[in-house]
Amino acid sequence: MHEESFSASPAELFALLHTPSAIQAWWGAACVVVMPEVGGTWAAAWGADEDDPDYVTVATLSEFDPPRRLVMSDYRYRAKAGPLPFEAAFETTFEVLPDPAGARLRVTQAGFPTTEAGEAFLAGCVEGWTNTFAGIRGYLAGAEASGSSAPARD
Repeated sequence: MHEESFSASPAELFALLHTPSAIQAWWGAACVVVMPEVGGTWAAAWGADEDDPDYVTVATLSEFDPPRRLVMSDYRYRAKAGPLPFEAAFETTFEVLPDPAGARLRVTQAGFPTTEAGEAFLAGCVEGWTNTFAGIRGYLAGAEASGSSAPARD
């Protein structure tokens, strides 16, 4: 689990989780497609060549409750380096909570196997979320500096 407070409204913060252009900006993805609805798809690719990306993640939005909760499950993952070295049923839950600063974002990931490879992948994810939240913070600061706001589509 990782959580931080942001100076954005809950609607703005939630919109960052499913707006493709925002995800591309704060997560550094090359291509993003999101169908923001229960049963919808969340897909992103990273790398310099969208025809041969370094990583692709596709998940189903098993919960979509703006501006409070988004749950991604039924993951499909591809890396140029090959498949994950273990079987896993990942689930990622994003919760947007009220906070005096604006809103608090909590991400919880589950489904990691307790093998050495699973523990190593989990450690990488923990570091990755720290970097990802820094990307969200930078995106919000850039939107504020330009006088625009983060997307608030909910």
